[in-house]
Amino acid sequence: MRDEGHSTGTLLMSFAIGGLLGAGLALLFAPQSGRETRKRIRELAEDMQERAQELASEATGKVKSGIESGKEFVSEKRSAVAAAIEAGKEAYHKEKEKHA
Repeated sequence: MRDEGHSTGTLLMSFAIGGLLGAGLALLFAPQSGRETRKRIRELAEDMQERAQELASEATGKVKSGIESGKEFVSEKRSAVAAAIEAGKEAYHKEKEKHA
């Protein structure tokens, strides 16, 4: 009869040892030095930072444009509502004068 607890522990230990050996071999046979790898990571991070700044700038521009469009829309509608209110007042006064 097989002891399941021992088998699971052995299996986990095998994976851990295999992972450590794999990581060690990867470092030994890596095509680049650590300095080169760090340089590439730094360059990639800088590229990502520049792209993030570009996207943020584009987003800011679009938001500002949207706000300006919204302000123009509100201004136009405010003028239309004001004109409608004024026309309503004039119509009210004309009708009031007719019945007076």
